[in-house]
Amino acid sequence: MNFVHRRLCRSGKWRSVLENFVVPSALADVQLGDDVLELGPGDGLTTDLLRPHIARITALELHPRTAKSLAARFAGTNVTALHGDASAIPLPDRRFTGAVSLHMLHHIPSAQLQDKVFREVCRVLKPGGVFVCIDSVNFRTLLMRLIHIADKITPVDPNDLHDRLYAAGFTEIRVDTNPYAFHVRARRPLD
Repeated sequence: MNFVHRRLCRSGKWRSVLENFVVPSALADVQLGDDVLELGPGDGLTTDLLRPHIARITALELHPRTAKSLAARFAGTNVTALHGDASAIPLPDRRFTGAVSLHMLHHIPSAQLQDKVFREVCRVLKPGGVFVCIDSVNFRTLLMRLIHIADKITPVDPNDLHDRLYAAGFTEIRVDTNPYAFHVRARRPLD
């Protein structure tokens, strides 16, 4: 991420958006269970907001320095921060009761890698486990283009998500959109 984007993602204004809209939406009408995988926590603002609601969180972060910083910051809490790639999750099958991706998916550099992430999430969820994904839809606005200057972004078309998640192994897929974001809930089928 570029400097402006990193600053925004650490800002009080973004925390307010997460606290008032994103995290409540992610937790609404869904039971993630007590052992949840968070993909791409970045500096951990979403992790901070999820922690009071979930017994155990494993925060998987791609960037080694950020993962190390998160591990130190969350030491002794209900969060374990790990360095790893969401398209090749370094954890065993059927481990988690739930998984979340909050405004991270567009940072994955291709639709093919995003589909690998979906397959990996399905793999590490227990049967019946729930995946919640929220991401932006308005990448054509001037503000979004400015925030992402020189960033590699791959916007996700919410109209394609049902089929992509189904192909990855999910069922009970629900995709909702508003002018700012899409919200997905999908379940790994019971065996």
